[in-house]
Amino acid sequence: MQQILFTSPCQPDVLRLCRESRADRIFLLTDETTHRLCRPLLASCLDELGVTDIVIPPTDEHKHIGTLQQVWHALSQGGASRHSMLVNLGGGMVTDLGGFAAATFKRGIRFLHVPTTLLSMVDAAVGGKTGINFEGLKNEIGAFAESDAVCIDTAFLQTLDSENLRSGYAEMLKHALLSDEAMWAEHVAFDLAQPNYTALQHMVRQSIEVKRRIVQEDPHEHGLRKALNLGHTVGHAFESLALERHTPVLHGYAVAWGLVCELYLSAALTGFPTTQMRQTVAFIRHTYGPFAFSCKDYDALHALMLHDKKNVSGTIRFTLLGGIGQVQLDQQVPRTLLDEAFDFLREG
Repeated sequence: MQQILFTSPCQPDVLRLCRESRADRIFLLTDETTHRLCRPLLASCLDELGVTDIVIPPTDEHKHIGTLQQVWHALSQGGASRHSMLVNLGGGMVTDLGGFAAATFKRGIRFLHVPTTLLSMVDAAVGGKTGINFEGLKNEIGAFAESDAVCIDTAFLQTLDSENLRSGYAEMLKHALLSDEAMWAEHVAFDLAQPNYTALQHMVRQSIEVKRRIVQEDPHEHGLRKALNLGHTVGHAFESLALERHTPVLHGYAVAWGLVCELYLSAALTGFPTTQMRQTVAFIRHTYGPFAFSCKDYDALHALMLHDKKNVSGTIRFTLLGGIGQVQLDQQVPRTLLDEAFDFLREG
């Protein structure tokens, strides 16, 4: 089972875990941003380990097979063997792509996640999902592969800009909706404009525990783990549409907009309380602003959703809520109601 270590500073644990692995070589994967901002925070530890650096371009635009090949090539040129280890220091793009590179190189080498963004702490680095985007579709190619451990050090959050903090927070809001009313109320009241980092540290831990509990019950997404797709069926379509237009949006923003649509569907189909739906939607609209799309995009969005990995026999399956913490899996939605949900988001 994947170890999740809440540690600050994280250097002693990274050092210990790498030594305990008895790896013959240790490689460090960063993107250009985390190499500049986050690697210096681990410099003494990394120098002591004698890591070989692999630096890739940043952002989800580069989460594709070309970048994956770059990592494979660097591992090969650096003399990596099946007994080597890859340390992924970065956000969700780095942990997703780095985990997939490690899972496939020489049929699998050990790897360690050190997430540096809120999104990667509460979502991407936890749970064993790895992968890349392919032909304009989010995470279309990938594998389940758990890292040896995830080192959560919330000190890295101080390096984040406001947009990336908000992006990660959308996944936390999703976890709160899957949990209970007390957690949900805390999240819709949190001030992201002037974040209280002490409170956020507690909330991060709480959020990770929600995801971890779900993943432990269903590690390969045969049932309950589908709950974690709340907001993502529509959100991934928004993200893919934005990528097609070469106007990419942050993952968490797309998920937040997806939550608006899927809470609307939940209120219409599965009895989610309208008052809580509107309170959550008001928080999202205030925090994330609008997504620029029109009714002319509805067919394209529908086509993108047909590629969702949860679908069965070409039928789009949604994760909806009957109430906070009341998950309704594999819900089918009439196309007319889905278009209404798009209207609801646009007309906000």
